[in-house]
Amino acid sequence: MVPRWFIGELFGTFLLVFFGCGSVCAAVLTGAQVGVFQVAIVWGLGIATAIYLTGALSGAHLNPAVTLSTAVWSDFPKKRVLPYVAAQFCGAFFGALVLHFIFAGSLRTFEQAQGIVRGLPGSEASAMVFGEYFPNPGGHPLTPDVRLRMSHGAAFGAEVIGTAVLLLVIFCTTDERNKARPQLLSALSIGLTVTLLISLLGPLTMACFNPARDFAPRLYSSLAGWGAVPFRANGIGWLTVYVIAPLLGGLVGGATYRLFFKPGYRAFSGPESDVPLKPPISGPPGDTCPVESTAAEPPKRRSPSQLVARIQ
Repeated sequence: MVPRWFIGELFGTFLLVFFGCGSVCAAVLTGAQVGVFQVAIVWGLGIATAIYLTGALSGAHLNPAVTLSTAVWSDFPKKRVLPYVAAQFCGAFFGALVLHFIFAGSLRTFEQAQGIVRGLPGSEASAMVFGEYFPNPGGHPLTPDVRLRMSHGAAFGAEVIGTAVLLLVIFCTTDERNKARPQLLSALSIGLTVTLLISLLGPLTMACFNPARDFAPRLYSSLAGWGAVPFRANGIGWLTVYVIAPLLGGLVGGATYRLFFKPGYRAFSGPESDVPLKPPISGPPGDTCPVESTAAEPPKRRSPSQLVARIQ
């Protein structure tokens, strides 16, 4: 039997890519969205929807940066990091496949109109509906003049900072000791944070913050006719900017929460905050369901990796 957490991460990440990358497909290929905010709000609401639907199954990480950060800074079992990432990658890859099926005709029409030959230099203009590039191609080839808008170092820094902010918000909005937390609106708060970050950084790096969201669709586009372009358009940037930087940013965001916010929430909550944390998921990786506390147990504070699962 497939574990519930695997189903949650797979379908949750599928929905994230379907809604998020789908909004990019609609914007670039059909002109459906006008301006970065319209794409960003679809991303944010799509992420919130995915969290609400799958949080009770897996905690709705949907992002290797979240999984790694909760394993390092919270009590998420380290033995489940790689299985979670595998589920996220599969979900994102499947999402890219479905989007390609839906938008195949629009892709061909767009490439013919723009004179784009898939797989040749410049075809990142259409490949961008799957993977991410810096600066944001906006449906056009990355010419030398355009590339001057965003250096490799600046793109790396933007992804680190953006992911750090996202993880800080996730930790803080799901900490029960935070008396100002949005509670049932935690998923919406996280989604709107992504909207804000995309609105700010999307024109520069396309705002990744999620290695699974980028690498799996990027790999799919390479297999679907774009060849080496997705891995050459920004040089080694596909790895440094869109994989390493989000993972590093997630750790920075988690460390910021652990060092500055968590102690403050504990002090504000009083002595009862010293109740030990309950592990987010019990049992071996093959378990099909997290173990929930019974009604007879005393109230326990839950960790950020578990709290998203409680929003339903």
